Amino acid sequence: MRFIVMIKATADSEAGVMPTEEEFAEMGRFNEELVNAGVMVSGEGLHPSSKGARVHFSGKNRRVVDGPFAETKELVAGFWIWQCASLQEAIDWAKRCPNPMRGDSEIEIRRIYEAEDFGEAFTPALREMEDRLREQLAAQQSQPAR
Repeated sequence: MRFIVMIKATADSEAGVMPTEEEFAEMGRFNEELVNAGVMVSGEGLHPSSKGARVHFSGKNRRVVDGPFAETKELVAGFWIWQCASLQEAIDWAKRCPNPMRGDSEIEIRRIYEAEDFGEAFTPALREMEDRLREQLAAQQSQPAR
């Protein structure tokens, strides 16, 4: 099972406060454990919402809202994709994580949908298209950065 593990933003992360060298090193050691255990698929930190935008959909209409976004409790500052046997395994890994932010912080864990979760609506033709797109993505990721 794959899980997205989201590090919730704080006032500091939204203000662009960067981790210290010690905090980077501590998180690096944790990431190394995840990789060595075959758990970590990917992981990235995100710039503050002031450098982002939201696109609001209402029928055929689209409205762009530029950041920053006021409610930091609902924002994501970074994420991992983990491959775990269960939600409990993902929770156990998250509990081993160094505090991702100074002071109080929170990590949210959500299972990622897999093809078999969608039932009959995800037809063989749609599954074939999904597989083709995943192969294309893998090929693009193996190319040098632009």
